Parts: sequence; structure tokens; C-alpha cells
Amino acid sequence: MNKKLGLILMGCFVGKVAFAYDTFVIKDIQLEGLQRITVGTVFNYLPIKIGDRLDEKLGAEAIRSLYKSGYFKDVRLERDGDVLVVFVAERSAIADVKFEGNSDITTEQLETSLKQLGLAKGRVLDRSLLDKIEQELKRQYYGLGKYGVKVKAETKQLGRNRVDVTINIAEGDPAEIAAITITGNSRFSTRKLLSQMQLGEESVFGGRNKYSKQLLGADLETIKSWYLDRGYINFKINSTQVSLTPDKEDVYITINLSEGKQYKVRSVKLAGDFIVDEKELWPLISLKEDDIFSRRKSIDTTERVSNRLAEEGYAFANVNVVPDVDKDTRTVGLTIFVDPGRRVYVRRVNISGNTKSKDEVIRREMRQMEGDWMSTKLVSASRTRLDRLGFFDQVNVETPSVPGTADQVDVNFSVAERPTGNLTAGVGYSDSQGAMINMAITQQNFVGTGKQVGISIDRSSVSSNISLNYTDPYYTEDGISRGFRLYYRKLDTRSIYVTNYLTESRGLSVSYGLPLNETDRSLFTVGYDNTKLVVDATYTAQDILDFIDENGNVYNNYNAGASWSRDRRNRRILPTAGAYSRAGLDLTTPGSDLEYYKLNLRHIQYFAMGDLTTLMIKGVLGYGAGYGNTRSLPPFQRYYAGGSNSVRGYDSNSLGPRDERTNNTIGGDTKFVANFELILPNPFTEKSGSTRISAFFDIGNVFGAQDKVDFGELRQAAGVAFLWLAPVGAMRFSYAIPLNDQVGDQIQNFQFTMGSPF
Repeated sequence: MNKKLGLILMGCFVGKVAFAYDTFVIKDIQLEGLQRITVGTVFNYLPIKIGDRLDEKLGAEAIRSLYKSGYFKDVRLERDGDVLVVFVAERSAIADVKFEGNSDITTEQLETSLKQLGLAKGRVLDRSLLDKIEQELKRQYYGLGKYGVKVKAETKQLGRNRVDVTINIAEGDPAEIAAITITGNSRFSTRKLLSQMQLGEESVFGGRNKYSKQLLGADLETIKSWYLDRGYINFKINSTQVSLTPDKEDVYITINLSEGKQYKVRSVKLAGDFIVDEKELWPLISLKEDDIFSRRKSIDTTERVSNRLAEEGYAFANVNVVPDVDKDTRTVGLTIFVDPGRRVYVRRVNISGNTKSKDEVIRREMRQMEGDWMSTKLVSASRTRLDRLGFFDQVNVETPSVPGTADQVDVNFSVAERPTGNLTAGVGYSDSQGAMINMAITQQNFVGTGKQVGISIDRSSVSSNISLNYTDPYYTEDGISRGFRLYYRKLDTRSIYVTNYLTESRGLSVSYGLPLNETDRSLFTVGYDNTKLVVDATYTAQDILDFIDENGNVYNNYNAGASWSRDRRNRRILPTAGAYSRAGLDLTTPGSDLEYYKLNLRHIQYFAMGDLTTLMIKGVLGYGAGYGNTRSLPPFQRYYAGGSNSVRGYDSNSLGPRDERTNNTIGGDTKFVANFELILPNPFTEKSGSTRISAFFDIGNVFGAQDKVDFGELRQAAGVAFLWLAPVGAMRFSYAIPLNDQVGDQIQNFQFTMGSPF
């Protein structure tokens, strides 16, 4: 039998163990008890190697080191001759971590927080950690106001020294706020201060608000800002007490504050190196002499001045408002100190995320150039131009400093492309044209070149259209565009409220667009079309019959058009800020069978009213007339109003002059429509790039050539609308109530369109 000397080393917490053996030189080392841990891992932690002399000190150090690794729950050293035998018992490995009963905190959030504590799949289980985990989860739920939460960690032993960990959570109900007491306030009432808080004694739905530690912290900062923005520069919150009833269902909050005195601005000065003309900086300063001091306006001033300097390349300018407080007069003298720092230059403009769009398609929209000084204005303009292309769901930009330099940055644009090609064949519905069948192949970004190519076929009970179009937005390098269009169009008005006639047109056109500046553009178009007008003597209005008597019913026209547009919207699809304007003149040239012209004005303005609310105002004006040998505007070129794209609540094309014999609308030569739309936060999702909910007010009408424009005849309607950019196309739904409809008006409260282009 081999001679063995057992070395059982206990008391690892203090690192001292008694030994009763003679030291020996280790000739070999054997490991026993390993299941999952590799031999190499053990030797990595074991401070002993062959040839060492094992004594009490080295043995104790070896055991401490192996315990410290966290992999083992028991370690023993034994001697077999000159061989050191290391016996270990591994801790169980976590096979899986499961959560049951959680809803307010997602499983992903719980996994992330517990992983930081050391509890994760594949790691070694330290059972002493389970108590810490229970306390940590309770702490997180306490922050949500759920003081009755119960957390229990359970383990289930599996084969191969593995264990499943299940965290059972009974969240319970959050504690409700029974009362909020504010003391120390005299300038503003408790009710006024409570109205600034998200927490409150009653929610907007009549019940009591749920307590949340995070919301309370935010509310305290809101109250502080409320006072500091109104001149109370010495305001402070002395203490906050949160009391919980024994049943953990009610919370009482007491806020103790000191208001201090209100201060005014005594003087405002500029100091430092301005870089730009001082006269340019003064309009950027929000605070003036004798104003009530406001921290918000002070911060706004520093941001405005910093942004102005950043436009000149001083991206890291330091602008500080230094106050000089006079307690006796309760005034503050403000010195705005400007330190521009170094001018920053752009080393590289990098683009990522464009898997389809060619690099040059994106770079030609860049206004920030490499090697030039960085201008935040030009970087922002570049991002806006990319947004307006309509090729991308998201455009993000970052300007990291170049390592090792103090005056260089890279401008990194990252884009997330949206599908720009569309192959559709389906059905839809429009309140103006009824059921529709459409087939279209369109590509707004043809093979990543930015060129627009498309063929579409639409057929409804009212119209049939076939068109081929092609546009190159950069026909020349300086941004002149060129486009072609070939079309066939047939219109039959018998199924709508327009007087009966049928037109059949075919034609072609070519257009050139010329950029005037960053936001303005002009467009010139020339073309030819052939139109045939067919009428029914019984059901067609008399003035259309008279028009045919004078001009015939087949027309060969040579068309020309010129327009100007200005686009300052923040994005092309579903904008929330900015404006779009367009003015155009379309006419047939002298020598055409019909000689007429049309003037059209359109303006849309978006006013941001917070992060999620926007006011949109749109105005449309149109006027047309004949000239030369043509005494009136052709019937198929007249204006109509009413419907989901005009004045909602009234049937499509039902407003305007009517034929006395058929009572159908005959269109007019003057049109006025205005839409006021309050775009509201989506209650179903915080942010959505494909839906929009709004409340609206519409007003408008059409007037005939012989009619006097009477604004008292403008029809009005108000209602709500929903827009969804569905895969099949834009879907618009609206419900409107006419406000001043007259006898004979055709009312249609609910209107919708589906599958029509946006």
C-alpha cells in the first residue's frame, strides 16, 4: 500500500491551516474530480509546479488560489509518494436562467441586470449570490412602486453537474399615491406645482397615480427648473420624504422646498474671442436687461452662440454665461464668455449602410466637404438632403474626433435603406374613383443610381391610365434633371357627380429641372397631347355642348409649363417641420387647337409643437382661362373640389358650379382650398414612420368663370383622420362633419382611399 499523507487544509477564509507532515519535492501533479473545468484552467490558477518543495505556506496558498477562482466548492491536497494529488469538487454550472411572473420588467432587462451580478447561462453558480439577486430584483421593483413584490430564486440539479435557475416573481400591485404635500412654497400654489408633475394624487382617468421613484426624481427636477426659469436662482429642495403605509398600498410624499427671492437681469455683456461680428451674436442672446432671469434662456443662449460658431468650423467652442449676483438689489449681471477654441477640419466623410445605393448617389448630396473646416450647418444640410431623397428609413450622422489630433474630425453618415422598388398588382378603393385595379413597376432608385423609372397601369370605374416615365435627377453634374413621360389616359365621368363626358388622351413630354439654390428649384416642361372629347346630348351640361360647337371634339395641343418650388421640409415622407411651396404655369402654345393657361399655387407649412405634435397648414389656389381663339377653359381642365384630398366631408368633385339641367357639377376656373391639420401623438406606438393621426379643419370651393368669388360660399368641415403607409400603398381614412353645408350639397362623412400612390 502506498504511503499517503493526507493534507486536509481547512479555514481558507483566513488562509491558515495546520500541517503534520514533512515537506517534499514534487515529482508530479495529478488532478482528480474534474468534470467540466479543463486541466489547463486548473494549472493556470495553481501556484505550484513540478520541482517545487511543498510546505505549509505553499499548500495554503494553492488552496486559496483555487477557491478564489470561483470554480470549486471543495479543494483537498494529498501526497502519494512524491506525487501531489489535487482533489477538487466543482461548483455547478448554470444550464439555464428562467423568469416567471414578470411583466413590468422585461426578461431581457432582467437578464442584463443579473448578468452584471454574475448570474448568466454558462457561468458557475455561486449559491451565496442568489440572496443578492433576490434583493437586487426587489430594489428594481421598489423603483417602480411595487413594494409588495416577492422574489424567490430556485435551483434544479441536472446531470453533468449542471443546474437550472428559476426566478419566481410575484410583482403585486404598485403602491398608489394617497397625498402629495409641498411645504415652503408661497409664490406658486401647491396646485400649480402639482400640475407640473407627472405624479399626482389623481390621474387623468380619475384613478390615483401609481408611485414611481424615477418619476418622482424627474418631477423634482421639473419643479426646480420651474423656479429657476422664473428668476428664483436660490431655489432648492431641502428634503423629500416618502412614507409607505404598513399594507404597502399607499404612498404619502412630502416635499420641503425654499423658494428664495426673484432676480432680474441687471446687464448683459459679451466677452472673449467672438470670431464672427459681434452684431451677429446679439440677436442670439435670449436674455435682455430688466428681464426676469431664466436658466432655460441662459442655456438657450449658450446653445445658439455655440451653434453659430460651429457653423464657422469651431465645433468645440466653449460658451459660458457667468453670473454676477447682487443680493441687495436682487439682480444678476451676465457675462457671456466666448472661447472658440481651435477650428476643426474634416479629415474624411464616411458613408455606411448603403447596400443598394451607389456611393456617388449619396456623396452628391453632401454639402460638407472633406478637407474643409467642419460646419454644423453644412453637416445638417447634408443629412436633410439625404432624408429628402426618400431612399432611406433613417439617416444618422456622427462627428468623432480623429485620434491623436486636436483639430480634425471624421463625419460618419450611416443610412438604413428602405425599399425603393415596387412591383404591385392589386385592388384598391378611392372615394373619387371607386374600386381600382392597378399594376405598376416603379423604381425610385434604379439599380442604386438615384434615377426614377416606372410603368404603371391603373383602371377604375372612372379612369384608365397607362404611363411610362423616366427621370435622371443628375442629368448634369451640377444637378440639372431630365425626365420623359409617355402616357395614355381615359376618363369617364358617368359614375361620379361630374356632368357626363368622356375624354381619351395620349401624349408625351420632356422636362428639365434646374436647381436655383439648396432649397429652390425650377422645372420646365414641353409636350404634345391628343385629346378626344365625347359627350351625351341628354346628360351632358349645355356649356360643354356649346364648347364642342365652338372648338370641335378632337384637339391636338402643344404644351409648355414652368414652375418654381421651394422645399424646406425636414424630410420628404411624413414631415414634421419646415415648408414646401410651388408655383406653376401650364399652357398650350399658340397654334394649338385649344389655347388656354392655368396658374397653380400650393404651400404647405409644418409647425413643430413639441416632440410628437405638429400643426400643418396647406393652401391651394388655382386659376385658369382660355385665350386667343379659345374663350373658356376646356371642361377636362377645369377645377373640382370635395373629397379626401380636398374638402373632406363632401363627396368627391361635388363642390362648385352645377348644371341647372342635370344638377351635376361642371367644374370651375377658380379654386381655393385650405387645410388645417393638427398631427397628434400616436396612442398605439410612441414613434412610427408609417402612421399618422390628426384632427383637421378644411375650407374651400370652386367658382365658375361667370361667378363672383364669394368667400361666404366656401364650404367648411372638421374631423379626424388616420394615414397608414401600408405595403400596398397609402391608406387614408377620415371622418368629417360639414359645418356650413347648403341644400343640395352631397355629404359623405366617412371617406377612405386604399392602394393609391402616396
